[in-house]
Amino acid sequence: TMSAEEDAMWLQWVTRQFETIAGEDREISLQEFKTALNVKEATHAAPFPVLLWPQSFFAERFFALFDSDGSGTITLQELLDALTLLIHGNPMDKLKFLFQVYDLDGKGSWGREWEGRSGSIDPDELRTVLQSCMRESAISLPDEKLDQLTLALFESADKDCNGAITFDELRDELQRFPGVMENLTISAAHWLTPPNARPRRRRPRPLTSAYWHNHLSHLLFLAVYAGLHVLLFALAAWGHRGLGACVMVAKGCGQCLNLDCSFIVVLMLRRCLTWLRATWLAQVLPLDQNIQFHQLMGCVVVGLSLVHTAAHIVNFALQAQPEASPFQFWELLLTTRPGIGWVRGMASPTGVALLLLLLLMFACSGSCIRRSGHFEVFYWTHLSYLPMWVLLILHGPNFWKWLLVPGLLFFLEKATGLVVSRMAALCIVEVNLLPSKVTHLLIKRPPLFHYRPGDYLYLNIPTIARYEWHPFSISSAPEQKDTIWLHIRSQGQWTNRLYESFRTSDPVDCSSKRLSRSLRMRRSQRKPQCPPVCSQCYVDGPYGTPTRRIFASEHAVLIGAGIGITPFASILQSILYRHQKRQRICPSCQHSWRDDVQDEDMKLRKVDFIWINRDQRSFEWFVSLLTKLELDQAEETQEGPFLELHMYMTSALGKNDMKAIGLQMALDLLAKKENKDSITGLQTRTQPGRPDWRKVFQKVAAEKKGKVQVFFCGSPALAKVLKGHCEQFSFRFFQENF
Repeated sequence: TMSAEEDAMWLQWVTRQFETIAGEDREISLQEFKTALNVKEATHAAPFPVLLWPQSFFAERFFALFDSDGSGTITLQELLDALTLLIHGNPMDKLKFLFQVYDLDGKGSWGREWEGRSGSIDPDELRTVLQSCMRESAISLPDEKLDQLTLALFESADKDCNGAITFDELRDELQRFPGVMENLTISAAHWLTPPNARPRRRRPRPLTSAYWHNHLSHLLFLAVYAGLHVLLFALAAWGHRGLGACVMVAKGCGQCLNLDCSFIVVLMLRRCLTWLRATWLAQVLPLDQNIQFHQLMGCVVVGLSLVHTAAHIVNFALQAQPEASPFQFWELLLTTRPGIGWVRGMASPTGVALLLLLLLMFACSGSCIRRSGHFEVFYWTHLSYLPMWVLLILHGPNFWKWLLVPGLLFFLEKATGLVVSRMAALCIVEVNLLPSKVTHLLIKRPPLFHYRPGDYLYLNIPTIARYEWHPFSISSAPEQKDTIWLHIRSQGQWTNRLYESFRTSDPVDCSSKRLSRSLRMRRSQRKPQCPPVCSQCYVDGPYGTPTRRIFASEHAVLIGAGIGITPFASILQSILYRHQKRQRICPSCQHSWRDDVQDEDMKLRKVDFIWINRDQRSFEWFVSLLTKLELDQAEETQEGPFLELHMYMTSALGKNDMKAIGLQMALDLLAKKENKDSITGLQTRTQPGRPDWRKVFQKVAAEKKGKVQVFFCGSPALAKVLKGHCEQFSFRFFQENF
């Protein structure tokens, strides 16, 4: 319900948009109406920016109903009358409008002229409407399935079996679905609310008790890190207090740089971090934020270096001012002649070289470089840390002491990784090219490659790029002994080259001839050589991730967005293997049951898996795995399913959209009849639109299955939203990072 002020604002907005559409004749034609409704984004020149009907079916139906006098154009008064009924009208008014949309052969308009009219919807009209709904929702189903959906809805609504749905029958059918009339109201309000009048999302308040609970290790690390810098700076500055303020600042920054330039490498020791994840230190140290801290420390190094250099420049300028000074300013800054430094006076020239290398590395480390197809620029400039360490040893008299332990660990890890990864090339035994340009690789598993669910590895394929190593989650379970699965989505230069190399290596379309290609790849493994294209690869890993905590959780909520399902695919398969291991069968009566005894390292009592995809075809990536999981859960009815699936398709029109009500009703009816979803083939019903995270987490909290931990892999934007909701419900939140 709108207030008087909101109603006046809405009236002004609609009038302004009408004038933009209608032009000088102040009437909207059908083509102008279609153009307005097909606008993709809200801009100043975009009338009705929230009305998105890419197909012309609904635009034509709405135009015909808005045109009350049948003149072929819509006046401002006709538009206001129709929209006023949609917004302020009672549920019956909205239902009459919906019936008119479906009644394709109905004549005239609606509203005041409805009285005395009669109409009906036959099966062919209903099929046309549902087909248009499917097109707008990016749902692709065969004609046979569309016929089944039409008949399921039609037979359910046609109570008297006379071959037509009347208004009363449609009303009675809608009442069987809770919340339909409320959805009609919400839908109208959402379409027609001015952009500046829409409620803003509330951001979670920082520094709440939930925030401290989720970020305690993070905040403690920052506090210790800042405290060490203050202490080191103060001690170094005090030790040189007799040499002037510039020297004190330079020495203080230099001592902090000794710590940062040596410790920064520890944050990227992936093998050491993976080992730490298996110890009690994982509960204390912020291991999941190692990359963020590495980036933060890099920024601190740049800042301290600039201050350190500036302080020395000012000091050199002061020293060169007196006429009796034996050295000029440029000699103090660029040469070894003044003898500054502990190795043949090399402090000044090495300092200049260090600053230039550091600025080059910093400039080439931005996301704009790494994600714009120039990863090799980031890679090669980042290797300058090796000459930088040499220059730092020559530059500072005490740096080698700080570097001794971190440097030893670093070179041991690098040597181990080089030996292990380059020990032998691995064969790619099978390749499947999946929808949305996803490459599914099956790599022969090395004998000593031991990993845990959710781990990732670095992949190198010399024929794609000899020196590039890229991280990918392992999507197969550790219990799978023969092969390692990787699902790689084409989102950058390297991944696109990978996909294209396999696509062009076989003239047969791999998406349509997947089984034939798989059979040829398997047979090729019986021969001494590997498949001819991209046949050899190298892997470095495995490395641990935050998802290792899942089996130590009580109630785990796994959220994957798109290809972000990959780490969870490994975990879900591992759960399936463990459940099958607990399966027992009586040899006499063949009765089957499961042991209630859980694994020592698995405390899980409940798992909710939420998968969000943009389109229908993306569900094909792991639908076979999810089908097995559902079958495995079918017999667990004592306390509800241990694993609960939730599928969302964002391109589908939501249930609060008037255009999608019929389709969603039909999908619900057919799913109940066939006990499977028409979109994915799973028993779990695919929900249209995006999840209402507040309702999702409220349901999770109400189950009371133990402490809830949320694990997410997907876009950073969605991670921020989920993190805010987790803080409101006091859930622990973990995000997958590379």
